[in-house]
Amino acid sequence: MLKNFAVIFLFFILIGGSAGAQQRPLITEEVQTVKPGEVRFELGFEILQDKDFPLSGLNGDLSRLGVIALTAGLASNVEFEMGGVVQNYLSITRQYQTSAVPLQLSSPPNSTHDVGDFYLASKFKLHSEGRRAPGFGFRFGAELPTTNQARGIGLNQTNFFATILAGKHFGPEERFNLYSNLGIGILTAPVAAFAQNDVLLYGLAATYRLHKRFTVVSEINGRHSTRNITPLGTESDGGARLGARVRVGGLTFDLAGIKGVYRNSASSGFTFGVSYQPVVFR
Repeated sequence: MLKNFAVIFLFFILIGGSAGAQQRPLITEEVQTVKPGEVRFELGFEILQDKDFPLSGLNGDLSRLGVIALTAGLASNVEFEMGGVVQNYLSITRQYQTSAVPLQLSSPPNSTHDVGDFYLASKFKLHSEGRRAPGFGFRFGAELPTTNQARGIGLNQTNFFATILAGKHFGPEERFNLYSNLGIGILTAPVAAFAQNDVLLYGLAATYRLHKRFTVVSEINGRHSTRNITPLGTESDGGARLGARVRVGGLTFDLAGIKGVYRNSASSGFTFGVSYQPVVFR
């Protein structure tokens, strides 16, 4: 697996590329879409500490190896995206409650691994930002049942999400960028028949370009369940991120620290990765 990642990374370096709008290491989506004919490739890694998994009752440190995304610009205001996690590894600290589903773990159960959830999404820029008015966009998509719930990490459910995007640049040379997401996620309840949980999706991000090659980034992003009794596996989750992007040639490298904001969220963590956006078709 690491060999495959090395080949992909080397491929990025050899072919070079043009600079473009970047997403990593943040989750909150900008209004701006990828330019027509360009494709943004993203590859990252995450370490999340003290993460709870309510469906299986497991707690531990999660390593997400190969957080990948591919985003293609289809028109001046339309992009298509697909992505997911190649492999999740959980170092089990404890089982804090009985699992709601049968588990297939090693003996003794000190670790488990599974492919991550993959998704498909589309984003539309509805209105470009003006001198005073912000820009607006709309993004929707679906999370696919690509995990195995018996491994104790994923839920193996199909979920739908849709968000309204807003954003505005400020200051000299528009160095400061403030943008937000607000929408709804329709999450299938894993162990409750014919049930779902409609959660609030939110995100607020800010970036500041200190230099043409260096940008400081931050955000708070997550989902919030408004139910008094939340269906198992659809609980509130989210985190705050603070980090930076650095452009080197045709690549953009990123690094960010992570702090969870809910009881089931990871207590802390970090992420790092690389993005590349070449012209692929015209």
